[in-house]
Amino acid sequence: MNLLSAGQARRIALAAQGFDRPRPAGRVDARHLRRIIHQLGLLQIDYVNVLLPAQYQVPFSRLGAYETRRLDDLVYRRREFTEQWAHEASIVPVELWQVLPHRVGANDRRTRSFAQFDERHPDYMQEVLREVRRRGPLTANDLPEPDGSYERRRSEWGWTQARAALEVWFSRGVLAVTERRSNLARAFDLAERVVPPEHLARETEPDEARRELVRRAARSHGVGTAGDLADYYRMPVREVRRQLADLVGSGELLEVRVKGWPETAFLHPEARRPRRIDAAALLSPFDPVVWNRPRAARLFDFDYRVEIFFPQSERRWGYYVLPFLLGDRLVARVDLKADRKRRRLLVPAAHIEREQDTRIVASALARELKTMAAWLGLEDVSVGRRGDMARALAAAVGT
Repeated sequence: MNLLSAGQARRIALAAQGFDRPRPAGRVDARHLRRIIHQLGLLQIDYVNVLLPAQYQVPFSRLGAYETRRLDDLVYRRREFTEQWAHEASIVPVELWQVLPHRVGANDRRTRSFAQFDERHPDYMQEVLREVRRRGPLTANDLPEPDGSYERRRSEWGWTQARAALEVWFSRGVLAVTERRSNLARAFDLAERVVPPEHLARETEPDEARRELVRRAARSHGVGTAGDLADYYRMPVREVRRQLADLVGSGELLEVRVKGWPETAFLHPEARRPRRIDAAALLSPFDPVVWNRPRAARLFDFDYRVEIFFPQSERRWGYYVLPFLLGDRLVARVDLKADRKRRRLLVPAAHIEREQDTRIVASALARELKTMAAWLGLEDVSVGRRGDMARALAAAVGT
């Protein structure tokens, strides 16, 4: 069994995530976006708008400034990609439409909850489907509740009953998201009117569907443990281990050891093994490089959590904190906020990681913050006083 160093594994992982090449020198177009989404396999959707929704941040980290409408065009007009449950709510290649429903086991909490809702409201479920079929794309606000009123009652997920019904049909592939309205609400229509027919007609055998998801997860990881690969599309680890045995047996994946990792890892044979990574990028909290916290700790010795989900008294780093990738290491973290009224990119806090050169990191981070600010249509960067890198970063930014 081959042995990889921790550095080799880290560079392989970053290359698989698109950080092994420079950003495009010219205008970023649909070809660049198409390539990066296929390489990653998915973009997690999160509409926390402190900075910019996560699905737009992830391509920026790899490609630099681009027009976000181009991503919307690929998803909601060209239909090359679509929304579906994957890691969480995600944008995925449309060819995964028939594959993703096979990823979960009978004990998946969301699947069980949806089944229970259907059992409790069978007539309402059918009525919602009839309304979509008759009226075309609908949001939850376009539908009455089960009693016929528009007085909203929350389901066990905090959703209205109307949204819960739409989500159940969506999770089963009966409905698809056809657009995002101006208030970001999802409009659902029959999948047959949204998803290209070639991706609806093909029947996928469940085991082959699961193997395909493991293949794709392995390609997007470069190298990873069974737990890493399972997390990517939220599959049960036991099911992933079963598929890995077949994929290793057929030579599609290779078993390797990574120095310092307690578990066996799996290497995609086409994974690039660069000798160095020259990235400089701010990473969304919902970026695949950091969303799996144990993996981020193994690869980068980086302890990270999304502190927007914690009360202020329990936050250590800030509210909306982005790691900063420089070379092949996570070297700093910054709390960011887009102040659109005053047209400023605010940096309430900036922290440097252990054993990093503050001057070098601050200089590189200042350039990236200015690039991000310009992309967001903001005029300047304003650095606050919190954090052990704040003063150096403010000097580098020129504030």
